[in-house]
Amino acid sequence: MTRMTQRRKIHRFHLDGSGSEYPVRHKEDVLAAEEPLEIRLNGRSFAVTMRTPGDDFDLVAGFLVSEGVIRRHADLVSLRFCAGGNGETQTFNVVDAQLAPGVPMPDTMRHVYTSSSCGICGTESIDAVRKAIHFHLAEDGLRVPIDVLAGLPDRLRAAQAVFDKTGGVHAAGLFRVDGPEAELLCLREDVGRHNAVDKVVGWALREGQLPLSGTVLQVSGRASFELVQKAALAGIPVLSAVSAPSSLAADLAAETGVTLVGFSRGSSFNVYAGRGRVGRPATAVRQESFA
Repeated sequence: MTRMTQRRKIHRFHLDGSGSEYPVRHKEDVLAAEEPLEIRLNGRSFAVTMRTPGDDFDLVAGFLVSEGVIRRHADLVSLRFCAGGNGETQTFNVVDAQLAPGVPMPDTMRHVYTSSSCGICGTESIDAVRKAIHFHLAEDGLRVPIDVLAGLPDRLRAAQAVFDKTGGVHAAGLFRVDGPEAELLCLREDVGRHNAVDKVVGWALREGQLPLSGTVLQVSGRASFELVQKAALAGIPVLSAVSAPSSLAADLAAETGVTLVGFSRGSSFNVYAGRGRVGRPATAVRQESFA
């Protein structure tokens, strides 16, 4: 976790003046690290993203799935760190992905800048970012009991080691659901919501587990269009968020067959698409329907 966090000296102010004659204390705080990562395809620069260092190969693999560049483990020959700039210094901030023979390079080798907060920026239309979904999510027969689904945010939060230290990262957790049981398969944290999801998807691709049928992706923030698209591209049938979805996210979820859950907090949540996958628990739960 060394590069994932950094220590900084701070001045902490207390308006009530507690602890000393003056309402200020000098101490150290732990911050989530944020550094740029350049992604290269076959040696050619493809994208730059701001991320929390750690699980970088997972991040790159997941990003390439999200961009529609690769679909399966066999499409990716290797991932390696290489020196940036003039090749003089190894910063571990440049990853080169070697694609398998026959895997086409993207039509436009553009230099994409991706921030840690908003995904791909500067896109002029939704059509320009919409990717072809290769998995038939409507055919996934997963059923998730209400009480199991409602308990996933707490399961996610309990496993967030970097958040415990910094309070400044998002998380994405992949759960395999089998009746009343939910097994946490993979959890990744990052300053960027999209990066955390890409790291989970990249882990699954490198483990040869795509498509991720029968799973739930629980995220710590809101559900955007891009997060629904990432879930669909990975074959994940259920996306659950602790905050709100966007209208476009709900539209895409309905279109692609993703069950979209929002405001999953405590003992309640909203289902915005794919209600049929949410099953009854063993105990009675009150259900409200709004026209």
